[in-house]
Amino acid sequence: MTLYIDPPDWPGHGRMWSHLVSDVSYDELHTFARELGVPERAFERDHYDLPSHRYADAVRAGAVEIGSKELVRRLTDAGLRRPKGRPA
Repeated sequence: MTLYIDPPDWPGHGRMWSHLVSDVSYDELHTFARELGVPERAFERDHYDLPSHRYADAVRAGAVEIGSKELVRRLTDAGLRRPKGRPA
């Protein structure tokens, strides 16, 4: 199981956010998020949004730190990318 997380560089709702993804399956991603205690409402199309204060928790749980461009590349290469405007 390999999950990836990018740095909390994305602003929104008064805080900074990271994206948590799997390059294997959404099932793997949902399982990891559930075990981490991330609410289902944090899932958006192909990733979970994690607030910056949860970043270290995800890394301790096994998420691999990578840059945002690499995260999108891995998601796309795995065929799991769901850009805005495309059906889920």
